[in-house]
Amino acid sequence: MTGAAMVVLDTDFDGARFLAACITHGARRLHYIALAPRPVNAGQLPSPWREQWPPHVRGLHRMVSRDGQVTLDLLIGEPGASLAQLAVRVDEVVLAWVPPSMAVLARLMSDGARMQALQLDDAQRMALGRLGFAFDDSRLRAVFRAGQKPVEAVPVIERRAIVIGAGVAGSAACERLAARGWQVTLVERHAQPASEASGNLAGIFMPLLSSDDNIPTRLVRAAYLYALRYWATLGGVGTAFDGASCGVLHLARDSEHAQVQRRIAASGDYPPEFARWLEADEASAMLGANAPDGAWWFAQGGWARPSSACAAMLDACGERLTRLFSSSALTLVRVDHQWLVLDAAGVVIATAPTVILAAGTGAVHFTQAAGLPLYAVRGQVTHLDQASLPTHPFVVCRESYMTPPHEGVVCVGATYDAQDDDASLRPSSQQDNLDKTAAILGVPPFEAPLAGRTGFRCMAPDRMPLVGALPDPGVPRRCEQLRDVPRWPGLFGLLGYASRGLTWAPLAAELLACQLEGEPLPLESQLLAAIDPGRFVLKERRRAQ
Repeated sequence: MTGAAMVVLDTDFDGARFLAACITHGARRLHYIALAPRPVNAGQLPSPWREQWPPHVRGLHRMVSRDGQVTLDLLIGEPGASLAQLAVRVDEVVLAWVPPSMAVLARLMSDGARMQALQLDDAQRMALGRLGFAFDDSRLRAVFRAGQKPVEAVPVIERRAIVIGAGVAGSAACERLAARGWQVTLVERHAQPASEASGNLAGIFMPLLSSDDNIPTRLVRAAYLYALRYWATLGGVGTAFDGASCGVLHLARDSEHAQVQRRIAASGDYPPEFARWLEADEASAMLGANAPDGAWWFAQGGWARPSSACAAMLDACGERLTRLFSSSALTLVRVDHQWLVLDAAGVVIATAPTVILAAGTGAVHFTQAAGLPLYAVRGQVTHLDQASLPTHPFVVCRESYMTPPHEGVVCVGATYDAQDDDASLRPSSQQDNLDKTAAILGVPPFEAPLAGRTGFRCMAPDRMPLVGALPDPGVPRRCEQLRDVPRWPGLFGLLGYASRGLTWAPLAAELLACQLEGEPLPLESQLLAAIDPGRFVLKERRRAQ
């Protein structure tokens, strides 16, 4: 994947226009961004696009052609709000829907960008002219001239990076960079990938719903839907790696919780293929036990083995990946625009202009990341023999989860224990898992041999990930916005995935790769700000100013 893409914005998606653009973009890569305020009939599109087409839920949905030459970003939702959340420079605009304020459009235009309108009245044409659009004789075509607007220089990128940490975060970063032609060195202190937080036998993937469609809900939804498409490009869950898109039955906690869920279902925001509310009789029939408060059915959800997913992502990197396992990276030093990674003996084990910390809470052991507010939360999973309890062909969850049996083992859990570093299996934590499982299944309390695994979730105070350039709090600077926060040159983080590492990893890696390449980003501006690693420094400095 080489050369800058042609970036086209279509203010009202039309399949014929999109396909025509795919044909006419020539040898140059095409990045097509389209607003979609109404459901789209994807049945008219070729199969590669039909297979990726998202459900009609709000947000930015990224799809990529099989050869990687065409990227389609579909923004579903109210068009004005969608346009306002874009942070991109476009080379061409198809003005099918005219925004009430033209300034939002001018903000996105590159100098010399072309515009083709489907229809314009004189007032709209005059407003665009005042903003720098020069029309030709057709009165529907124009070229944008930036005037005093500074033209941004395109940086020259040296495509070499070091990724520290071989869990799902680091493995996804390796794959997304290698797909863009980067040479990546992966440093991992264990002998195998996914040896810490990503080492559980099963991770669950499903969306998050809320009555106000808040930022965490929108972020998880975007990550979940992107992950489903991304895994399909690797070969699919259950094929490229262990797991199954078997569906998730998420039971309401109680009657009050169920009432909130019914209001969400009644809003009509979610099509049934994405999320379907089941009342008590249908939920109970699926569960084979009493589910008096109903449940959500997430048909595309399921489980996967993180270590297997890591292996698939790393294998996809091919020869662009160098693996340094059983290698402890303890120190980072910046010399002549290069990062040096040193081991415990002070020996340089890798050098590159870009370093990505994906080592969970281990990141804070590096001086440059010591100030990040990350902490570990212990979580114990219990492994049960499938003969010891009723099982299901799908994931069941309420306060805890239960996977379908795989190789004779059912995983239940995981606990949220106090912040400590005790990795041993605790009978008390196991009993907590068993009690919650018995309550879900409506069976008497039971015992089981002590078996399972303890992992440590990497979390931030707001339980949101940290994705992007890491702040350098040692540089004094007044900060009013995130762009004011000082950053370490060439140092980035993929951290704080909490309980959703499997879901978060693909989208976060894609986002970081796009930031490094200067490509259009796969998230709206408001969501980008919510996961920026500089948000904590910004908050502190705003308080101090």
